[in-house]
Amino acid sequence: MEADELRSEISMSTLRFIADVVLHNQAVAQRVGLGGSDSQFLSLLGIHGPLTPGRLAELTGLTTGTVTGVIDRLERAGYARRERDVSDRRKVLVTPVPEAMASLTEHYREHGEHLDAVLRRRNTAQLRVIADFLAELTDSGSSGSSGSAGRGSGTTASSGS
Repeated sequence: MEADELRSEISMSTLRFIADVVLHNQAVAQRVGLGGSDSQFLSLLGIHGPLTPGRLAELTGLTTGTVTGVIDRLERAGYARRERDVSDRRKVLVTPVPEAMASLTEHYREHGEHLDAVLRRRNTAQLRVIADFLAELTDSGSSGSSGSAGRGSGTTASSGS
């Protein structure tokens, strides 16, 4: 297969993968009573840990007003809570609720197991190529919004989606 054909095949497979992840995340969000944006905030909290509302706005490209609404919904649903930063009491951190995150992770178990099985069939050199490829995609800042917003495609860091 020629390089142009391979690039085309990879592009199409990537688009199918993205569509599958987005649709699965939307279905899970609906099942647990959240919106699509809400579940992506949980992804960011799972990846980065507690974040300030301002940092969530930066990562998502959303306004601070919109971010406040999402945080309010996550708190009401029991998935996140606002806590004062112990090192600077003026700051508020949005913190995931571990028990709620654990129950949400179950919705992604099959995807995570499939990803693990696919990766276990690769040798170290192949894994390095995959890791570099994905890092380059997610770190390029060309995700369509503000920089790293494209990193939250799964709902938890361990989701494998």
